[in-house]
Amino acid sequence: MAKIKVKGCEFEAVTVRDSFNRRATQFKNNIITSIKRLGLTADDVDIELEPNAIKKAPASVSWYIDNQHLHYSHNSMSKYVENLYIVFKVIDLEITALLEDRITLSEFISEFSEDKDIAKKRKEARVVLGLNHDVNDLKAIDRAYKDLAKKHHPDTENGDAETFKEINRAHKILKRELM
Repeated sequence: MAKIKVKGCEFEAVTVRDSFNRRATQFKNNIITSIKRLGLTADDVDIELEPNAIKKAPASVSWYIDNQHLHYSHNSMSKYVENLYIVFKVIDLEITALLEDRITLSEFISEFSEDKDIAKKRKEARVVLGLNHDVNDLKAIDRAYKDLAKKHHPDTENGDAETFKEINRAHKILKRELM
């Protein structure tokens, strides 16, 4: 089986071929079980299941710990259920690292800390980079970023520092989503 690396975590890839909605429910329950290991309850976790788990759609989860809103989403796979699996694996591996004292609580929070309006910021970032709302190809995002960064770099003749900063922020938001 092939291994994949996401957010610094390496694990076996999964290809779901049947029972998509049932498997999505299993992955949701696995995420809740993992987060419960931190002393939280199912009510502390927000996961909206996609009604059609075979569809191409991002999977995400939000929760609170130490009054911090934590969030993780993934959208590079061809099916929602496979994106949800990746969300589960990344969260589970990071929680295991936290519980085994390989990372601190601050590092864990930093890894998953995001604003509540992150979906809106991601949409805006795609607009800034001149991308379609559904672009998830990191190479295409990097290419758009590099082209705009060259054009608006403050050291160039027509450069604009504020526009350049906005382009950098947009790239960082999208890169974090897809890494």
